Amino acid sequence: MKDHFVNPTEKDLSDAESASKGYDNPSFQHDEDLEQSDQLKTKKKTKENKPEKKVVGVFELFRYADWLDILLMVVGLIAAAANGTGLPLMIIVFGDMTNSFVLSGVNSNASKDTSVNSSICPSIPGIDIEAEMTKFAYYYVGIGFAVLILSMIQVWTFLVAATRQSARIRQKFFFAVLHQEMAWFDSTQIGTLNTRLTDDINTIHEGIGDKICIFVQFFATFLAGIIIGFIHGWKLTLVILSVSPLLAASAAVWSTLLASLTAKELSAYAKAGAVAEEILTAIRTVVAFNGQQKALAKYDANLELARSVGVKKSITTNVSLGVSQFLIFGSYALAFWYGTKLTAEEKENYDIGHVLIVFFSVLVGAFSLGQAAPNLESVSNARGAAYEVYRIINKKRLIDSSSKEGYKPDKLIGEIEFRNIHFSYPSRPDVKILKGLNLKVQTGKTIALVGASGCGKSTSVQLLQRFYDPDQGEVTLDGQDIRALNVKWLRENIGIVSQEPVLFATTIAENIRYGREDISDAEIEKAAKEANAFDFISRLPDKFNTMVGERGAQLSGGQKQRIAIARALARNPKILLLDEATSALDTQSESIVQAALDKARTGRTTIVIAHRLSTIRTADTIAAFEKGIVVEQGTHSELMLQKGVYYSLVMQQGCSNNVQDDDASEEDEKTEDEEHEENDRSDFVEEQTLQDHSEELVVSGRNSIRRRSSRYKSKRCSSKKKSSEKKKKKEVEEENLPAVPYSRILALNKPEWLYVLLGVIAAAISGGVHPAFAVIFGKIIGAFQETDAEKRSKNTLVLSLMFLLLGVITLVAYIIQGFMFGKSGEILTMRLRSLSFRALLQQEIGWYDDQKNAVGILLTRLATDASQVKGATGSRLGLMTMTVFTLLTAIIIAFVYGWQLTLLILACIPFVIATNAASVSSVSGHAAKDQKALEEAGRISTESVENIRTVASLTREEAFYEKYVTSLNGPYRDSLTKAPFYGFTYGVAQSANYFVNAAVFRFGAWLIAHCLSNFESVFIYECWSICFPGTRLW
Repeated sequence: MKDHFVNPTEKDLSDAESASKGYDNPSFQHDEDLEQSDQLKTKKKTKENKPEKKVVGVFELFRYADWLDILLMVVGLIAAAANGTGLPLMIIVFGDMTNSFVLSGVNSNASKDTSVNSSICPSIPGIDIEAEMTKFAYYYVGIGFAVLILSMIQVWTFLVAATRQSARIRQKFFFAVLHQEMAWFDSTQIGTLNTRLTDDINTIHEGIGDKICIFVQFFATFLAGIIIGFIHGWKLTLVILSVSPLLAASAAVWSTLLASLTAKELSAYAKAGAVAEEILTAIRTVVAFNGQQKALAKYDANLELARSVGVKKSITTNVSLGVSQFLIFGSYALAFWYGTKLTAEEKENYDIGHVLIVFFSVLVGAFSLGQAAPNLESVSNARGAAYEVYRIINKKRLIDSSSKEGYKPDKLIGEIEFRNIHFSYPSRPDVKILKGLNLKVQTGKTIALVGASGCGKSTSVQLLQRFYDPDQGEVTLDGQDIRALNVKWLRENIGIVSQEPVLFATTIAENIRYGREDISDAEIEKAAKEANAFDFISRLPDKFNTMVGERGAQLSGGQKQRIAIARALARNPKILLLDEATSALDTQSESIVQAALDKARTGRTTIVIAHRLSTIRTADTIAAFEKGIVVEQGTHSELMLQKGVYYSLVMQQGCSNNVQDDDASEEDEKTEDEEHEENDRSDFVEEQTLQDHSEELVVSGRNSIRRRSSRYKSKRCSSKKKSSEKKKKKEVEEENLPAVPYSRILALNKPEWLYVLLGVIAAAISGGVHPAFAVIFGKIIGAFQETDAEKRSKNTLVLSLMFLLLGVITLVAYIIQGFMFGKSGEILTMRLRSLSFRALLQQEIGWYDDQKNAVGILLTRLATDASQVKGATGSRLGLMTMTVFTLLTAIIIAFVYGWQLTLLILACIPFVIATNAASVSSVSGHAAKDQKALEEAGRISTESVENIRTVASLTREEAFYEKYVTSLNGPYRDSLTKAPFYGFTYGVAQSANYFVNAAVFRFGAWLIAHCLSNFESVFIYECWSICFPGTRLW
């Protein structure tokens, strides 16, 4: 069996590819057609034609399950269904026992007017109480062991299946995102994608995991209870079930509303995540322009919407639970009134035993249905979350870089031609960028594209890389339309250096290796030398193994640009694209980089987009763009004589060129020591914070950054040593962070103390209802021992009305809880997210250079940590309060009715609590470990998606995909390892109640036999344990 547990991360990429193309489900293909057609319509019309479907079907949730997952789930469902029959079977045992005991008690009462406090202790004719109770106790123990084994199997199998499926979904989603065409990214908020990878897929995992089998377990209990009820008394069962349509209707309405609200909530949080990603990615710019407050306000605005929806969700859930509890208590009132009537009118078919079996069976079934509801909520949440995730996975890609289709020429000459190109970006179809572009680039020659901003220069380069396809016309390479070529092959033969080079958070060597995977170390050094980068790299302490930081933050602009050039040269491309590669550099860096570029373009077909025209005077051809077409073409001298567009541009830059020339002369007089000083920036970037960046901004007015590093030279060794020691100390501190006291968490909710207080009071009232029910039920059993039929009917009527009163109290208490805890919990979540984001904005810039503080990791924490804290103060606080007050009320009532049996139950409580606590701690510890492991995956996904154009141009989608998959292996293996243990702890928690019941039965028999208690008191205890086995410290 172990051999079949293949890590889904090791499956062939073709699985992810085929799934992402949308062949699995035609309905998703239809959704995609709608989306693509909507791009060509106005915003208003898009809203009108928006697809109505916002959730996937229940079975669609499991569309990415393989045969092993299906087998595991089938085994789990069978185990869950069998497990669900445990409680109804115990009720039959309990009913048979009660029937004989109570009837004997009636006979005893009829013959003698005695009580438990009488001097004479009557015996029950024909019954050995202790022997009978021992037999029933053994039945309980047997059922308990069966429940233990079945519970472990059902949870273990579903957790393993869910872990495998969620890992597969993460991979397919990330694979689909990496291979989308650029037009899709233009109309998609990048930040929402990271949220989908964390929050949404976590929600899907919860919805397809053990919550499913637990739901089936409770539902099986419901069905078994109903069947047993019909067998032992169909009339009474029908009366009790008369409220079922109302229960079903309320559950259906609740499920629909919840799925809709969940989708809205996830969408709001996704927008907030997108804002946070946008701001944290550009944190240096935000800080430089003092935009922290504006950024925080923008983030809070999206959180406010999510808060509003979250409160509605909480109210909806609690109203539904309150209504269901009211209807259930109403059915109890009806059942005992009608049951009393049947025992009087149909004595041959109905006695106290049958009434109790029917009542308890339907009662347990109803409560099980109520306990199943929260698990159904998880499924509903998963359906809402899966809609967008699955839609993206199955989106048909117009330009697919993962496709194996397309022609791959054996030899590339490098002749490029644009023929009558018309183009507008899909996100802005009404704005024409190219309007009949015709341009030819000779092989091995350099052509420079010049013109005003927005005239189509960079667009032409993107068309050549097939980031987009032209609306009309064709781009040819060696006479072949590039749309007929394999996309990956095309991009692999093109090297590009852009204005703002993108380096990834790894070493210099790995960044260069992204240019070509199979490059050797010697070839890396050669590429670095060709890019004029070898000298400064050699002076770094770790040389090519130096970490460049997120987005290359540890290096200067010129250094990053030279590494980007080396990366482009690593693949020895036949075509080289230089998109304003020096426009963002100071004069000295520009001269160094320009020299590298001049060397790089030798012998290659090169297209240069230039901002500074002085850098392209030596180009073989210069093409001047205006309004989306080439208006003139020639050499520098020829175009200057024509005095057209190019001549005007040169004249406009005349003054600035003179200034630049003067600055260049000054810089050329500097010695190489200044470049050494510039390179020291890499070693001391943690000490250089906002002050250094501000200094750069001030000096950049003259296009020359004066870096002062003399203050670092004398401290270089000591600073590095202190920095290393500080870093190690910080890592140890982070690994041993103490748990935050619960009182501190509650203190965060202090402004909402009134909401919390009222919610706690309502929860306490709800908790007190359950013991009150047990007392009323015990009194009803006592009423059945009454021989006078009229008096018995009157007593049961009064007690039945008390059931109805409990239902009203429960309904009101649940509604108050939902609003109060929903309000306080959602406000706390918003406050924590806002405070966390504010704290991030207040960090020094050097803090972001730490690998542990990468944008992806920070976004993952923002998305999950606050929600986890909310769980401790919102609905979880309500559940804890209900449990505590239930236990306190039950203990007080128990001591009133018999201290001996109460002491036994109190002795069992630590065992029940310990089993549940072990189950909770195993799950929470597992979740925390998974969360930490997934932070690295979040960093990888954010980095790659944020820089998708660079990833696509380098054709490194598969490399980042494999990197992401590798980061998932750790939590995946841990989840598989933890699943059996979680199943065992859940099984122990489920079966503990049976073992406690066995002990209570046996000891109760001894007390009755020795005249230390009576049937009514024992039945109160037993009613409590049967009716509310789910009341535990979860």
